Amino acid sequence: MVKPRELGHVNIRVRDLERAEKFYTEVLGLTVTHRREAIVFMSAKPGHHSHEIAIRAMSPNALTADPKRVGTNHFAWRMNSFEDLQEIYWRLKEKGVEISNMRGNTFSMGIYFEDPDGNGNEAYYETDDAAWLRGSWEGECPWKLEEAPARR
Repeated sequence: MVKPRELGHVNIRVRDLERAEKFYTEVLGLTVTHRREAIVFMSAKPGHHSHEIAIRAMSPNALTADPKRVGTNHFAWRMNSFEDLQEIYWRLKEKGVEISNMRGNTFSMGIYFEDPDGNGNEAYYETDDAAWLRGSWEGECPWKLEEAPARR
């Protein structure tokens, strides 16, 4: 059976394109790779991917997504190391971004937050040893975000 290679990108709707671009570049460190009319394309790995996210401007009066309806919950940004996750954690706090949840298990840790339009995001670190294949989803995360925080 043919199947996709991987998820290539997400496309989200925002009220204010400039505000959303500022959030994704200044808070998450993404790079703008292209602009077209009312759409901005951004990548965490410019030169490797054309974009992982596209943001499309809507009306400033556009309705907010209803969290009680079917739809996207969040999309996740995988970090290279736990130290990088710590750095994002502190940047979110410094920028006044509310962290809605933090969750970990034996092989990963995730931080959940929203962009200014309420689109759910997660920044996470997951070990490369494929511990999830051994069925170790349950259990306590061995790392603590606020211990020996990375400050660059």
